[in-house]
Amino acid sequence: HDMFGINFSNHPDNRRWTRHLAWGADQFPLRKNFPVESLMTTPTPPDSNYPFTQIIGSGVCEVPVGPVHAGIIEPGHFRFQITGEDILKLEIRLGYTHKGIEKIAEGREVNSLIKLAGRVSGDSTAAHAWAACAALENAINLEIPNRALYIRAIICERERIANHLGDFASVCNDVAYTFAYYQLMRLKELWLRINAQIFGHRFMMDCITLGGVTTDLNSENCQALHKQISDFKLELDELIVIFEAHFGLHNRIKTTGILTAEQAASLGVLGYVGRASGHKFDLRHDVAYPPYDKFKIHVPVFNTGDVLARLRVRFQEILVALDLIDQLLNTLPSGAIHTPWVAPNKVVEGIGLIEGWRGEIITFVRLGDDNLVERYFPRDPSWFSWQALEQLIQNNIVPEFPVCNKSINGSYSGVDL
Repeated sequence: HDMFGINFSNHPDNRRWTRHLAWGADQFPLRKNFPVESLMTTPTPPDSNYPFTQIIGSGVCEVPVGPVHAGIIEPGHFRFQITGEDILKLEIRLGYTHKGIEKIAEGREVNSLIKLAGRVSGDSTAAHAWAACAALENAINLEIPNRALYIRAIICERERIANHLGDFASVCNDVAYTFAYYQLMRLKELWLRINAQIFGHRFMMDCITLGGVTTDLNSENCQALHKQISDFKLELDELIVIFEAHFGLHNRIKTTGILTAEQAASLGVLGYVGRASGHKFDLRHDVAYPPYDKFKIHVPVFNTGDVLARLRVRFQEILVALDLIDQLLNTLPSGAIHTPWVAPNKVVEGIGLIEGWRGEIITFVRLGDDNLVERYFPRDPSWFSWQALEQLIQNNIVPEFPVCNKSINGSYSGVDL
């Protein structure tokens, strides 16, 4: 209803969510007749009277957190119902980073759409760009060179490793385990520097393009990537022994923020959140889209569903990705890295499925007969992760919220669009 004005009979919750107070009651910004240009002449007023769900009872307090937070995270509002320090309920309200992605995609040329897709959620720029490319390429059955597919996979696996290193480090920082924080962030920085050196961008933005990739790998590049992987494996082998033996770390994150297998299944959570709660699903393994169909993909799964399990999944996925990049480099096919786009000159639709570092990304694209974008929707796995956070935080205490939140690390932008 917020964006299209479609009313659903007997809907259990018709509160405005993404809208906030940016538009009037009769304005629906994703309708075709709504102008792309902003109608706002003044800043959006604060939505101070939004009706959060409350728990009424003796000793129950309400604690608002956000939308502006300390540090560098994006804005989001967290409303807690607590007794003492115990969390009875958490309600999350997002929408503060809404940029109108779906609307500003309309009327774009295809190459412009891919650039936009790479900016849906900056830490997943490669995965979202690949998903949008795959949707368009599937729509016209465009065949991508094998070499380009391998390089796409290398890029996405490097994106996965960088983010898992950063998340593991941040969880450790939230429990004051600064040794681990500094070691892992040091490794992440070294990883990003090689990205910049070889791919021209620390986050490899705009390296995946329609029909292939923009950057080829020469023998010197491949040697540098191999060497870094070898160096990282040695360091990580030493660090994991230290982490697993650290009582203070385990004391804070073991049995903290448990998402049960039943809760994970009912919410349909994806990626490391689902795999930490016993759900073995990974598009690289279960769908095996190219080039992953050429490799045996190990999917790490744990069953305790707590912060510790989510960290262990991340760490194992780093090791899997390191091995996978090695294999991709060792078997990198020769040939072209790009296939020219062929305009269909008719209405076409396509869906792209890519396993981003947070989990499954599904992207839908429809082109009109003028070859311009009519509809674009990227579904980030964070849609489910935020709901999981509302569930797993119950019966924990308020000081455990930061570490639980970081163990999920949902994308604000990926949901707000």
